[in-house]
Amino acid sequence: MEPEPPAASGPAEPGPRVRGGGGAALAASASPRSRAGAGPERCAPAAAAVLPAGGSGERMGVPTPKQFCPILERPLISYTLQAMERVCWIKDIVVAVTRENMEAMKAIIQRYQHRRISLVEAGVTRHRSIFNGLKALAEDQPHSKLSKPEVVIIHDAVRPFVEEDVLLKVATAAKEHGAAGAIRPLVSTVISPSADGCLDHSLERARHRASEMPQAFLYDVIYAAYQQCSDYDLEFGTECLQLALKYCHVKAKLVEGSPDLWKVTYKRDLYAAESIIKERISQQICIVMDSEEDEEHVGRRLEETLKNELNHVKVTSGPLRHAGRHLHQIIAAQCYSFVCVHVMTSEFEETQKLLNLLKESNFSILYPVVVISVHFLDYKSVPFDRKMENLMQIRELAKEAKKRNILLCGLLIHYPQDEQKLQDSLRQGAAIIATFIKERNSALIGQLLIA
Repeated sequence: MEPEPPAASGPAEPGPRVRGGGGAALAASASPRSRAGAGPERCAPAAAAVLPAGGSGERMGVPTPKQFCPILERPLISYTLQAMERVCWIKDIVVAVTRENMEAMKAIIQRYQHRRISLVEAGVTRHRSIFNGLKALAEDQPHSKLSKPEVVIIHDAVRPFVEEDVLLKVATAAKEHGAAGAIRPLVSTVISPSADGCLDHSLERARHRASEMPQAFLYDVIYAAYQQCSDYDLEFGTECLQLALKYCHVKAKLVEGSPDLWKVTYKRDLYAAESIIKERISQQICIVMDSEEDEEHVGRRLEETLKNELNHVKVTSGPLRHAGRHLHQIIAAQCYSFVCVHVMTSEFEETQKLLNLLKESNFSILYPVVVISVHFLDYKSVPFDRKMENLMQIRELAKEAKKRNILLCGLLIHYPQDEQKLQDSLRQGAAIIATFIKERNSALIGQLLIA
């Protein structure tokens, strides 16, 4: 068994470390959704998780195994590890990975600061990989550094959207019944063909369910099942619940799962997963002002326009001089999109301050952070070429920011101008901001857009 590689000091929970007031280190949640709380921990069993990650991804049709395929430049398996890590009552996470991908997996753990991860070598089949993961948690294994859990959760490395409530339901049911698994209604009718390729019979869809992940077991039950498992089942089987029934006579409790338990299987699923992640990290925009002004400040008007145009997105604002003190609060609120407003200046001083704060926080390690530098400028007050010379600095700023997974672009809005034209410009600017935040298109990095 390979323990996680040594990493720089960081929070117990995965994710970036933010320096708040007084130098206190505050751990940011690794998920755009709510992190695990004390409530579930009180009623959850002592648990570990095993993730088989030795597949070759033949159905994906790409040379890279699907668990290592990038989504927003980050491997898919990292998102799944993040989903498991944020659940505080899962004490150990064992990942079974092939020998040739062992170093790549260690690099992922190191780069994205994953915690509580141990690696074992995968077997040639799914069941053999799971068995290897279970052995790493066994008391009878020499040199094991892990504790045997009461309950073990088995989950696919390519199901990144599992939520804590489902994990808690299957773990709690497994503690009571010995085994439990998530299920979903069948989408298509299942048919059985005859030997000559004709229909033999079909199953009544309403009476059957699709078996999904996660599944959970009393550790002693599933470990005993695998120890008795035939070579045929280890080679060709795919259903862990069936092994518990066949070898230990334990009937699994079936738990209704959520729609987001689907498995990334085909190439198109990568695009769907990326779309879901982008949607989740685009639910809040933080507007940073270059000064604290009254309600008539043009930055406030941009804020109101964004709120009106994007009524499904939470928009907050504040002056930059307070951002350092409250950045940990912004991060805790899972804001990955920033708009830095400059009025009557083509300089990037305030944007640079924001970029420095974000870089120091290491906030962008898990998700790309968008920063849009908005400049309200009077084209006539200063020669346009001088303004453009200043504004073109954004290319160099963006190049440096991209190294830290921060996506920077600029937006220029003519100001002052008559009321109707200003309102039209604000709406157009809001549309540009919304598009960049939603798409996080790298082609726009370092570009100066005009509303």
